[in-house]
Amino acid sequence: MAMRFQNMLRQELVSSFRCALAYGVGYGSALVCGATITLQPMVVYAYIPASELLADSRLADAHLDNTAEPDAEPGADPDAEPDTEPGPDGDVAPASSESSAPLNLSPEVIEQSPVLQRWLEEVPDIRSDIRNDPSFTTRLQVGYSSFPSSDGTGGFIVGVEDWFLGDTPLTVSADYQQNFRGDRQAYGVDFHYYLLPLGGYINVSPILGYRHAEAADDYNLYGVNVGVRLRVVPSRTGAADITLDQSWLVGDSERLSITQLNVGYAITQELRLSTDLEWQGTDDFGDSRVGVNLEWAL
Repeated sequence: MAMRFQNMLRQELVSSFRCALAYGVGYGSALVCGATITLQPMVVYAYIPASELLADSRLADAHLDNTAEPDAEPGADPDAEPDTEPGPDGDVAPASSESSAPLNLSPEVIEQSPVLQRWLEEVPDIRSDIRNDPSFTTRLQVGYSSFPSSDGTGGFIVGVEDWFLGDTPLTVSADYQQNFRGDRQAYGVDFHYYLLPLGGYINVSPILGYRHAEAADDYNLYGVNVGVRLRVVPSRTGAADITLDQSWLVGDSERLSITQLNVGYAITQELRLSTDLEWQGTDDFGDSRVGVNLEWAL
């Protein structure tokens, strides 16, 4: 651009006049008569005495040579495209010897960094990892429960939540709960198959399993447990989540509806506190439970 500006200045010199009309379009700068003119993306007009412009032409040439782009190699095509090479995803990127150079790291540093070892073996798909890496974790659970509908008696609950079966969205959960008086008891095993990407903030899964529930002389049911789970994860990796389960235990003679709301929050990287509210009942009887649990993230 600077060279083009210089040529246009020289072509517009009119020897029969004392002034010359100089103009240019684009970005650039030129040193004329000891002053630097900076060009913006607009047309610039300047009236300059021709004698001063010609006398200062050598100074202008020197300034333009310093600001001009380096010349191309002899015999090289000025319009030729730079050398490129396809990237790992098929994208074309400029070739560079530095991009393929190995990292200058000591073996001790590499051994102490699992993330660096993974990247050296193969560049991971970060988008896929974020999408499919579970936003919740497997948890062991133990807690205290109160049964308001059974004279407010206390009890306990133990269980495991969301034990992943391989690298699939299929998990298994199991629990056992009873009051200390022995007239309230329930246990079961459920499978969940999460339908949305595991790394999302919201997920849904069907519930299918087996469950047994009894409450004194009110009911004693066992059989297939079917339902649906809704999980909201405002903070990934088990830091916080809200889970709502609605299922039905289908017995021989009647059906038991079970609704459970669980809210969990991490207090350390591995320990969580959770509160769960549970309502279960048949057409004639209803029970409730309130629990505070300590969970260990695996």
